[in-house]
Amino acid sequence: MRTFFALFFCLSLALFAYGQNDPQGVGGVQNGAETLPTSYREISLGMSLDELKTALSKDALFGYRGEEDVSFIPSREETYLETAGASFIKRALFQTKADKVYAMTFTLNTSLVDYYSVFTALVKKYGEPAYLDPGQAVWEDGSTRLSIERPLAVKYIDKAIFTSIVNEAGARKSQEIRLREEFLSDF
Repeated sequence: MRTFFALFFCLSLALFAYGQNDPQGVGGVQNGAETLPTSYREISLGMSLDELKTALSKDALFGYRGEEDVSFIPSREETYLETAGASFIKRALFQTKADKVYAMTFTLNTSLVDYYSVFTALVKKYGEPAYLDPGQAVWEDGSTRLSIERPLAVKYIDKAIFTSIVNEAGARKSQEIRLREEFLSDF
């Protein structure tokens, strides 16, 4: 299951980068619509990992069991916390960098709620999405990116932290290419 969420994160990263390079640009929340949320219930972007664990353990909508739900990736100084949900939420994945939650993904139970209902609720609350394709709808403001993705996941992303991660990944890739070229030139 962790492999699925890692793959899901990589795909989301690619889709986010695509949105960043969209020639028309990904717009923001339309006039008159509410500001995009940075939290769901008592869980919010920017909270520490300890605050996240405390909030999850107090919320009956999540089946947080403690440390066995947490994994650390030392090379990227990131922590992933994945937990089961109850009722409308099937699974939840939280990603932290520098001890701050920067991404929250809620995979919803499609036997209880459908894509169209969630999409309609978000349009009513935040206006038309800035980006829409068959796989996702995206709302964005200066600091937050909110998306609904098929089959049915709602994702909140702190744009500043996520952009820094994308930039770090690009720098690492450039370094790898340079080192490879240097290695090959030694022959």
